[in-house]
Amino acid sequence: MASTSELTQHLECYVDTARPPADQAASLNFITSLVNKDLLTIEVLVKEMRMYLTITDNVIRARGILLLAEVLTGLSSKPLDNATIHSLIGFFTDRLSDWRALRGALVGCLALLRRQANAGTVSASDAKVVALSYRENLPVQSLAQQDRKLCFELLECLLQRYPNEVASLGEDLFYAISEAVDGEKDPHCLILAFHIVEVLVQIFPDPSGPLASFCGDLFEFLGCYFPIHFTHLKDEDADVRRDDLSKALMSAFSSTALFEPFVIPLLLEKLSSSLPLAKVDSLKYINYCASRYGAERMAKHAETIWISIKRAISNSLEVPAKSFTSEPLLGLGFQENEIATEALILLQKVTMQNEALFLNLVVRDEDINNVFNSIASHESYTNIPLQGRQSLHAVGRILCIITKTSMASCNRVFESFFPCLMNTLEISMGNSSKDFTLNENSFSSKRFNFGALYLCVEFIAACRDLIMRTNEHAEKFGTADETCCYMLQSSAPTLITTLAKSSNDVVDDADIYFKVKGLQMLVTFPGYFLQTPTAMFENVLKTLMSIILVDFDKSLLWKLALKALVHIGSFVDMDHESEKAQIYISFVVEKTISLVSQDDFNVPFPLKLEAVSEIGASRPNHMLKIVQGLEDAIVANLSKIYVHGDLKSAEKTIQLFECYSNKIISWIDETGGLEEVLYRFVISIWNCVDRCKDSSNQVQDKGLLDATMMAMKLAVGSCSEESQNIIIQKAYGALSSGISIPFKDSMDDSSSVKLENLHLSEQLDKFSLRDEWILSLFASVIIAMRPRTHIANAKGILHLFMTALVKGCTPAAQALGSVINKFGTPSNEVATSTGCTLEEAMEIIFRSKLWNITEDGVLRGSGTSHSSKVGLTELCLGFSSNKLLQVHAITGLAWIGKGLLLIGHEQVKDVTKIILECLLADDRIGDSELRQGLLETSRELPSVMRSAADAFHILMSDSDVCLNRKFHAKIRPLYKQRFFSTVMPILHSLIVKSDSSLSRSMLFRASAHLISNAPLIVILSDAKKLMKVLLDGLSILSEDILDKDKLYSLLLVLSGILTDKCGEEAVLENAHILIDCLTRLIAYPHMMLVRETAIQCLLAMSELPRPRIFPLKTQVLQAIFKALDDPKRAVRQEAVRCLHAWTSIA
Repeated sequence: MASTSELTQHLECYVDTARPPADQAASLNFITSLVNKDLLTIEVLVKEMRMYLTITDNVIRARGILLLAEVLTGLSSKPLDNATIHSLIGFFTDRLSDWRALRGALVGCLALLRRQANAGTVSASDAKVVALSYRENLPVQSLAQQDRKLCFELLECLLQRYPNEVASLGEDLFYAISEAVDGEKDPHCLILAFHIVEVLVQIFPDPSGPLASFCGDLFEFLGCYFPIHFTHLKDEDADVRRDDLSKALMSAFSSTALFEPFVIPLLLEKLSSSLPLAKVDSLKYINYCASRYGAERMAKHAETIWISIKRAISNSLEVPAKSFTSEPLLGLGFQENEIATEALILLQKVTMQNEALFLNLVVRDEDINNVFNSIASHESYTNIPLQGRQSLHAVGRILCIITKTSMASCNRVFESFFPCLMNTLEISMGNSSKDFTLNENSFSSKRFNFGALYLCVEFIAACRDLIMRTNEHAEKFGTADETCCYMLQSSAPTLITTLAKSSNDVVDDADIYFKVKGLQMLVTFPGYFLQTPTAMFENVLKTLMSIILVDFDKSLLWKLALKALVHIGSFVDMDHESEKAQIYISFVVEKTISLVSQDDFNVPFPLKLEAVSEIGASRPNHMLKIVQGLEDAIVANLSKIYVHGDLKSAEKTIQLFECYSNKIISWIDETGGLEEVLYRFVISIWNCVDRCKDSSNQVQDKGLLDATMMAMKLAVGSCSEESQNIIIQKAYGALSSGISIPFKDSMDDSSSVKLENLHLSEQLDKFSLRDEWILSLFASVIIAMRPRTHIANAKGILHLFMTALVKGCTPAAQALGSVINKFGTPSNEVATSTGCTLEEAMEIIFRSKLWNITEDGVLRGSGTSHSSKVGLTELCLGFSSNKLLQVHAITGLAWIGKGLLLIGHEQVKDVTKIILECLLADDRIGDSELRQGLLETSRELPSVMRSAADAFHILMSDSDVCLNRKFHAKIRPLYKQRFFSTVMPILHSLIVKSDSSLSRSMLFRASAHLISNAPLIVILSDAKKLMKVLLDGLSILSEDILDKDKLYSLLLVLSGILTDKCGEEAVLENAHILIDCLTRLIAYPHMMLVRETAIQCLLAMSELPRPRIFPLKTQVLQAIFKALDDPKRAVRQEAVRCLHAWTSIA
């Protein structure tokens, strides 16, 4: 039991308005906790609070009543006896007349009325008393917003929990609701008010009951809120959106069919409003209400609704933004705004609801029939005036929506309009597809009437959509006997043949688009509905393939034909028509495969590959054949290059590999289940390597090697662990027998590695092109392997990669990084499968002395006499006089370090330390020595330091070629943040201490790599310290054209700082330097994106406080004026925007 004095202190704290809100909340929680824990009873609490509940001081009394109410709110699940509840609800009900303490009374009533059923609730009679008091004492609209909201909540609660008691109030209830809602503007209150109307309707469901006579008065208040106009948000209204209000009002409108005489006329009236929002909402509301009011009530509005829909569609079309393309269009390509879209949705809804009525209105409509009567004048698309195109588009869209509604609607549209179209097109409807004999010579290639062609194709497409939808739901029965089916069967043969004969007669884009679309639709109907004869199907495929093979210079026609072939290919297999499926494979798939294997076609090779990949993607069985054809073409071309020395095939082979990597492998990954295809592809490449290894031809083509490696990595990476094991064995065999570097292939997991026998006499600065090719491909396999895949002779492979690394073989370095990364996976199985642990691998890489430096400075394999032994670390630090070896070693070390960095290994600190030492080589030598030329290799020093600086790019950037999740690398979360926060302070300190201009520039370069690859949130958290480094980095990188991509990346970081509130302080402190830097970059000649982004940064700076940027206005405007003459349009556009922003600063 709490002491009385302590309770009193908390009571006084809460009722004292001078006390901080936090103290008052704490007192409330304390008191509520006492009652909940049975340390204080409600009776004792009320007794202690008696003075505060009855005092004449209005403020104290209001606070006291509110305190008791809030305590009860916290006791909703605590059991209370009926007497206590009765006493409390009576008290709060009486206080509803005390307007100075009204909030507490409302909160108290709500707390008691909302109590959980098992904890004791307010009786029905007491609830009725509350409702009566509400009606008599609460002038809702004269209260403050928060009190009004509580009033609405109280009324809602009464209606939901005590409907019978509230209903007994009769007309008083209706008047209370009307008075409460009338004139309300607060969003929170309105949502409650609209819901109250919904609940009220449920209480009085009888259409002839008391609600019927009151509906008009109630809707008078509701109707004035349509459409919802809600544009200016207050902070407290941020959680209420306009859509929420609109949906609540829509639910109220549709809550009872008794509202129909008032709602539908209002909505139809608003459809003629000049406000687009009102039109959209009207269409949405009619759609929503129609299904709830029922077909009978909506029927009397049918004609008005139809006219309104037709007008909304016709008046809401915008001129097409682009010409016809290979992408699917709606109608004639006019852009349909939200009004037109909602009107078409409504048309479909009301047609389904009152089908016969709306079909009669549409079919007999004067405007629609006028379009058909004038269709003969629409010979070509280009000659139809804009208004005529709009009318044609609108009619097409309307009739297509109607056609797709149901089979009855489809029949009515076809029988009303299709014969007219066939007559205009001069297409006979006398033959069915079953008895049609193909005679191409009987058809002229005359030009189609475009208007009739457009509507005809749209009708056919809509009918097909309907049939395919019913096909999905197994509703096939009877469709073959439908009117539309009969008409299509009668006209399809002639139509297909004529379209096929004229499809490659180029007239205009619109004509091409609908001819090809018509062919595509007609031959992809299900066989039970429209059977296309085999000869006719073959003719269509021949026509489309003829376009692919001959008309490749007609871009739109070619793309449309390809898409049609893909669509047909996906359909024939789905429709289980085995004969047509075989015809498609013979006429399309096999012909397409021959495109890449033969050179006797004039089709540009990129188009061949596009056709191959698209047609293959139509069905898995097609892709299997396409992949085999591509694989054969790749292997054949590789043999031409590496065996016969045919370098002309290199470019074609690169494109083949890119197609395989970008299209085929990605499709296989998405589809799944075709891993065997990729496994076979990899084995074929290695078989080709085996056949080519004895050739004397030396091929140097980096593009070909890169494309081969990427395809190899992607294919291997998608294979299972079991398949990878076989692949590595195959690759290892080719490697051990194919490279000229002496390599012991007899090593196994138990044998020791004898380095002196590995590369005994080989000079390490020489590397044959064949060795590079085979070793790079093997490295690609290692890069893409899974962590538990077995590596044969792992230690020997590591030594080989180390040797290749110093020869400049970057893939070998990337493979070392990948191996280290996957060895770091916490699993004993990894060490077991590879025969090499992470510690052993680290020993080989960092601590083994693998090479000797001879007396003449040449690097050779370990074991050479009269030489000193060195390892990777020594090579990085320049122990060899050959600086190219040092550059290779630094690059290799960076990739190895990246593998360690991704798993958070401690050794990455040593790697970073070595790279930093290389970066500071200039400081160790001294400026004086460089100036005097005392060192013979001083001229090579910048390339070494640049490599060290760029090593930070390797460490921090995301790589597409290795060490990513696609190639199964292990990546520790937040590794970039940790590395950045560790290294950046060191670089900053070295910059401050450095006396060498070369070292400073390289340190800035390294810092730029870190900054541009770090997450922006990390940069923003330390923006003040980093701004100077960032700006200096921009200046340094802008001096060399080779650094343009790095410059752009760093500039994007600056853009992120400028547009984020967290970076404003750093920007303000450096505003002058920023302006100087950005105005120089506006004239950067080597990259348009740099100039454009620099101007965007200046635009962002125009938002800074005026006192800080106004002095810089003249400087900015002078630079921007020059940018107005930039040769690139995007730059000029940004310059205009920036000029306007800075000019407005007064």
